Amino acid sequence: MAALVAENFRFLSLFFKSKDVMIFNGLVALGTVGSEELFSVVAFNCPCSPARNYIYGLAAIGVPALALFLIGVIWNNHTWNLVAECHKRGTKNFSTAATFLLFGSIMGRAAVAPVTWSVISLLRGEAYICALSEFVRPSSLDKFPAEYGAEVLARFPCKDIPSNLTKFRDEVTRRLRYESQLFGWLLIGIVAVLVFLTKCLKHCCSPLSYRQEAYWAQYRANEDKLFRRTAEVHSRILAANNVKHFFGFVALDKEEKELVQEFPVEGVQPSPQWNAITGVYIYRENKGFPLYSRLHKWAKGVEGNGPTPEGHEMLFLAS
Repeated sequence: MAALVAENFRFLSLFFKSKDVMIFNGLVALGTVGSEELFSVVAFNCPCSPARNYIYGLAAIGVPALALFLIGVIWNNHTWNLVAECHKRGTKNFSTAATFLLFGSIMGRAAVAPVTWSVISLLRGEAYICALSEFVRPSSLDKFPAEYGAEVLARFPCKDIPSNLTKFRDEVTRRLRYESQLFGWLLIGIVAVLVFLTKCLKHCCSPLSYRQEAYWAQYRANEDKLFRRTAEVHSRILAANNVKHFFGFVALDKEEKELVQEFPVEGVQPSPQWNAITGVYIYRENKGFPLYSRLHKWAKGVEGNGPTPEGHEMLFLAS
């Protein structure tokens, strides 16, 4: 049984590694759907008041979408690589195409959750109905009583209306829900077309073959995994050495003692080395040989960041 469970976890791990971007975007979308459903059930409560409905309905769609977009930008590693790049080296090494590619990557990843939120909100229709019910023209409703106006129409989403207006409320709700869902389906179609065109453009403009691009993705994943694992061990051993130097001894468990004995740490890397491997990286070649990351470039001793007679900038950003 344990072997079966381990094998299943191994399969899922490999699947997630090979489909990391797609799976991540799918999980973000699913999480957004669940959050929107919870928000609609628990938090959404139309005020049913003229002038307030419109603001509240748009805020219910737009504010969470904006927050999700900002969270997506913050969680994207490219964002902080760009900040580090601008802080350390400026933007002089970026061409227009590279800058556009970088911002497109950041915005595209960050847009998954807010677009999902907006689509689900529109398909449900509650926020749209709340926002626009008061703007329905009474003249468009057959035999609508003349003594009622926008104030009554604004109360339609809450069903707090005179009994003789029930059929008009149903008609207004049905009409607005139709419009809301239509906009939702149109948004889905537009996003699908944009994603398709972006993928086609990316593969058409890529300087790499399919196999080399797959190898580059595997290299980036392995380098990041090994770097994080090694940095964690290095920092632990360095901390143990400093604590021992202060107290004269350090309390380590068996695993940590083995790490300290196996990997002696003399000091830390100087800041220039950290700066050299930090920042935005666009695929480059040097004398015909690929450089897959800033760490790879530093290890090969290649100087500079822009294209040189020996180095060719390929303007292809890691996805």
